[in-house]
Amino acid sequence: MGGIRHFLRPFYHIGLNLLSLLLSIAITTTTMKEVLKKSVSFNRIEFWAITTIWVFLLFFFITDGLDGNSSYKYPFNRQLFEKAHVPYNYFTHYFIPQLIRFLFLYMVLVYMNFLVIPRILERKMLMLQVFLIFLSFWVSVFVFGSTDTYLRGYLYPNAGGRYEVNLGIYRHSFVISLKLLLVLFFYSVIKYTGIHLLSRASVLERKYQFVTREAIVATIVWTFGLLLLVASGAPMEVVVGWMILVPTGMMIFLLNYYWLIPRALKRKYSFLVLMGQNAVILFVVFGLFSILIIIAVKWGDDGVSLSLFNSVFNFFITVPLTWVIYRRQVKGRQVIDTLKMELGQSNANFDFLRSQINPHFLFNALNTIYGTAIQENAERTGGAVLKLSDMMRFMLQENMQETIPLMREVEYLNNYLSLQKLRTATSPDIRIQTDIESTVLPIRVAPMLFIPFVENAFKHGISFREPSYISITLAVKNGVVNFDVFNSKHKRAANDPEADKSGIGLNNVRQRLQLLYPGKHELVIRETANDFFVHLSIQSV
Repeated sequence: MGGIRHFLRPFYHIGLNLLSLLLSIAITTTTMKEVLKKSVSFNRIEFWAITTIWVFLLFFFITDGLDGNSSYKYPFNRQLFEKAHVPYNYFTHYFIPQLIRFLFLYMVLVYMNFLVIPRILERKMLMLQVFLIFLSFWVSVFVFGSTDTYLRGYLYPNAGGRYEVNLGIYRHSFVISLKLLLVLFFYSVIKYTGIHLLSRASVLERKYQFVTREAIVATIVWTFGLLLLVASGAPMEVVVGWMILVPTGMMIFLLNYYWLIPRALKRKYSFLVLMGQNAVILFVVFGLFSILIIIAVKWGDDGVSLSLFNSVFNFFITVPLTWVIYRRQVKGRQVIDTLKMELGQSNANFDFLRSQINPHFLFNALNTIYGTAIQENAERTGGAVLKLSDMMRFMLQENMQETIPLMREVEYLNNYLSLQKLRTATSPDIRIQTDIESTVLPIRVAPMLFIPFVENAFKHGISFREPSYISITLAVKNGVVNFDVFNSKHKRAANDPEADKSGIGLNNVRQRLQLLYPGKHELVIRETANDFFVHLSIQSV
């Protein structure tokens, strides 16, 4: 045992220094309030985890104690009572004292971990919190000492006096309470340091490639596990095994993930190459750990067996698992890259579709102004040019934005209608009715959604030889924009250059609606031989 203590002492000091360093990093790089703020969600999970574990342990302890089978009648201290020829009662000398300890430990852990320690770190009523720790420590000494007088009642008949026995029992409870306090302290250091490091994992990973979130979590779990094993008095074989197996597994994982696997994939028979490289590495690890354990701990064959198990486990479990994880993450990154590429293509297609609207409308608008200029000169033509300039300003500036106020879209729509009314004003058989709501300031929509339907109505619904009509309404109700266009329908002349062209407007707006308002719009189009009707409703953004 002396050799084992000598072997573990350097690791113990290294662990203390490492924890002190990590805590200093946490304190100097961020305020403790920030760390506590980030630990709120973790504390909630931690509380329910501790409570769940405690409830399960308490449940099994009570059910075993109340079970009628004889197996529960032989706890750890019964033989000592029988050997000292002291009457033994299961409930008095074991069940009730242990139940009191269970309840006390849970209450103290919750109180200290979730109330006292956070307040100390926040420097709230610091002297009061120190006093509460001091008080909790001595209450713990009293509880453990009092319950020990029943658990270790076999000592009284063979001792020189009750005073000496009680003194030894309470001295033992003092040591136990001190150990628990130290365990809670180191647990808090690990907890808050881990929370801080996890919150900066992305920054650390950019600076040090191997410092990933997973590596931080694994290190925290390993440190916490080692703390529990040492504090609970676990067998030395378990402690040494934990100290060797977990760090070796982490080292092999990081070595393979960041160095060996990327290089092995460039070769033929990459997996076999990788396993061969790890066989050499783990053979060297086996030899080094075997020599170290034999010299430091003096275990002989047991040390060789532990080192062999360590290398075999990592060769057949850690290395293949790392290979699978790496390949899956590579495929995941490839899928993400493909989706990004497809998204970029969709955005490019969207921009192209939106840009197609502008030349088409400008062509129609220029024809309108040209026809007006032939019919008459001066004021009407000047007004049309002003409206066109405002529309061009809209297309060059606001049309490139993702959303605009609905009022600006309405202004653009009214300008377009004014230009078209100039062209049709001299024809009494053409009726154009509009009912466009103007109180739409809070609503925002994607630009150029309504004009293609109006363009389509004037293109196919207006004829200077036959009676024609167009009815346009736009209203907003409960945040939903409702837009309706109802127009007559005429066959185009055979010599019309656009007679056989369906245009890009309607197809374009369908695609834009699918891209911009998936599941948030309704488009209804009804067509007969003489009429054309469009209803569009959009949930505003």
